[in-house]
Amino acid sequence: MDAPAHDRIAVIDFGGQYAHLIATKIRRLHVLAEIRQPDDPIEAFEGYRGVILSGSPALASADEGGYTRAVLDLPVPALGFCFGHQEVAKRYGGKVEHCQREYGPARLTLSGGSPIFAGIPRESIVWMSHGDTVVALGAGFSEIGTSLVPGDDHPHRNAAIADDARRRYGFQFHPEVDDSEFGEKMLENFAVGICGCRPTWTMHRYVEEEVAKIRAQAAGKGVFLLASGGVDSTVCAKLFAEALGADHLHLLHVDNGLMRKGESRKVVESLKALGVSKNLHFIDATEDFMASLAGLVEPEAKRRAIGDTYVKVFEREAKRLGLEHMLLGQGTIYPDTIETGGTKRADVIKTHHNRVPIIEQMIAQGRVIEPLHELYKSEVRELGAKLGIPDDLLWRHPFPGPGLGIRLLCSDGTLPPGFGRAAESDAAIREIAATAGLTGHLLPVRSVGVKADLRSYEMPVWLAGTASFPRVLETATRLFKRVPGINRAVVDLGGRPLGAPRPRAATVTRERLELLQEADAIVMSALTRHEQLRVVWQCPTVALPLEVDGQGGELIVVRPIHSERGMTAKPAELPPPVVAELRRILDLPGVVGLGLDVTTKPPGTIEWE
Repeated sequence: MDAPAHDRIAVIDFGGQYAHLIATKIRRLHVLAEIRQPDDPIEAFEGYRGVILSGSPALASADEGGYTRAVLDLPVPALGFCFGHQEVAKRYGGKVEHCQREYGPARLTLSGGSPIFAGIPRESIVWMSHGDTVVALGAGFSEIGTSLVPGDDHPHRNAAIADDARRRYGFQFHPEVDDSEFGEKMLENFAVGICGCRPTWTMHRYVEEEVAKIRAQAAGKGVFLLASGGVDSTVCAKLFAEALGADHLHLLHVDNGLMRKGESRKVVESLKALGVSKNLHFIDATEDFMASLAGLVEPEAKRRAIGDTYVKVFEREAKRLGLEHMLLGQGTIYPDTIETGGTKRADVIKTHHNRVPIIEQMIAQGRVIEPLHELYKSEVRELGAKLGIPDDLLWRHPFPGPGLGIRLLCSDGTLPPGFGRAAESDAAIREIAATAGLTGHLLPVRSVGVKADLRSYEMPVWLAGTASFPRVLETATRLFKRVPGINRAVVDLGGRPLGAPRPRAATVTRERLELLQEADAIVMSALTRHEQLRVVWQCPTVALPLEVDGQGGELIVVRPIHSERGMTAKPAELPPPVVAELRRILDLPGVVGLGLDVTTKPPGTIEWE
């Protein structure tokens, strides 16, 4: 076999939420990075110029590694992040304990002069998501950085460690995420500076390689694409058209009844204008989806029902149109895969509609084609620009495949487990909130989150008061660190006291959907009018079924965030004129309150379910 044309870095995927993002960021340095599995034989690592160990939902403190540890004996540089950092420390005599938690932004302070931090300021912001901590170092290693989260008085030790002689390094934080200010420079220092990789890899080859793969996989079959009209499916349609020609591509847009107000009409119009297919089909399958969701409350059950119904509708339409032989095309991107536990060691955060079991079976049978499955949203937009897709289509806000079905929270009317015994948590919440001039208490609902690469299903905190936005964010960070069992913070926008809210029994109904559609329309209109659509990356509007002062209704929560790829997120501060318009939501019948979600990811996922 010929030697590879490019210098390569191996990224060992321990199932962390950001493992694939490491490879993406390395490739953006024009260095080829490839994902390897932890139990790959040591021979599989021959020829790499360096190794990076990813984070993981496993605990290094519990010795749950179970991987080819000899990879750290290779005569090439090695760098670990989070779990990988802890494993590097342990391999060389260090000690790890489950003793400190950090989620979200932290201030990194450097010491020493290691080449891994060449050109990096002494202080910068990095991104944390961990419960284990390196508490002691082995011979040859030194501490080269400490971290401090907002609201803490004492820095966390060993946030960055190094043995420059053996070229072994570890970061407790995640430099690969966009929220780490100088993370890309750190990766460049490792891959190019320490490993000596030549920057010869280019993303330009992606289109050529994917076109060739599509033609090979779809030969003699063609593609029937589920086209939601979002960025991913639109770019996917254009790529399929480039590879196969319009005659061998059929598009199906399904109105599932869970779309935004008037959305399906706009989608069909935009797909026709793009000219990607002569064969565009539309079906209103609202009745199918409403029937599948009837009586469901639990988020995963709702997601599976929506995903299964998509496949049933697709197969029914394919049979009606005589297109059963075609491959199912999907605009699946990498965050969908990793959050569904799509790599060997990843935890299931939430099952995306394009990763329900029936889809997995079809993938195993070779009946599904997904050319974007290794990309993030930013890369999809970059690809779309190369393919000539207009900006107004590329910069639409991401909208989940299950639509408003996962923004309409449901309940059986009972209190969440542990809520009745939450006096201790509520006391801590009140104490922490009071330091910022806020009041705070638990909300009796649960939402999906992610903590240290593991799924959480926990309660949010409701905050009220007039503290500044930065002070609210600092308070939220302190709450997540000190109070167990919470994964979100919501600040009051409406000025209506919630008193002692109670959950009310509610499922997905047309009436609730129509109310959420109206609230969502007010949010999107305000963002559009005040030119915030390119400032705010995504802004879900969520309805929580609550009873307040004996009145049953919906607590509407707006979640504007900043993100690059959706793997991490920071809450966005909305301009006062936007907030003023959002308060129109309070005039909708049945709305009992209005809140702003101020949660980072982690610990809260972007969507509530």
